[in-house]
Amino acid sequence: MTPRPLLELGYVARAHGIQGEIAIRTFDAASEALDVVERLSVRTRAGEERVLRIEDVRPTPKENIVALEGVDSREAAEALVGAAVFVYREDLEPPEEGQFFQGDLVGLTAVDESGQALGQVAEIWNTGEVPNLVIRGEGKPEIIVPFADEFVPTVDVAGGKIVVRPLEYEDDR
Repeated sequence: MTPRPLLELGYVARAHGIQGEIAIRTFDAASEALDVVERLSVRTRAGEERVLRIEDVRPTPKENIVALEGVDSREAAEALVGAAVFVYREDLEPPEEGQFFQGDLVGLTAVDESGQALGQVAEIWNTGEVPNLVIRGEGKPEIIVPFADEFVPTVDVAGGKIVVRPLEYEDDR
């Protein structure tokens, strides 16, 4: 599986102020990608794609306030609300051995330890100490798996596959 040139980082949560700034929520609250890249790609809800240069980034506890070249009014910022935000892989340092860009996990085929397909990694939720993989398969229940060694023993980004140990739930009815 060839790495995609763009990595999804988060989304435009809202317009900020009257001078065109936007608030970007990253999927990984600890991500420092916006501090090191000079450009973003955004895909609006209508499917329009734009490459925008970053003028300024100010982190806040929930999001990053970002000023973009050419987005200089509240109306222009509001037009971007809900847009998916991507960074270019080439603008980032490669991950260290055993680490992964979260964006590379989305789209991987999830299988159990016996090799049975469970679906694809559709989303990653960062709501706790470790990210959670959301796995969806046609005609199968959605599975949420913590991205920790205990539950994800193997990740093969190049092969397009991830081995997971889903949580077992007991029904006490």
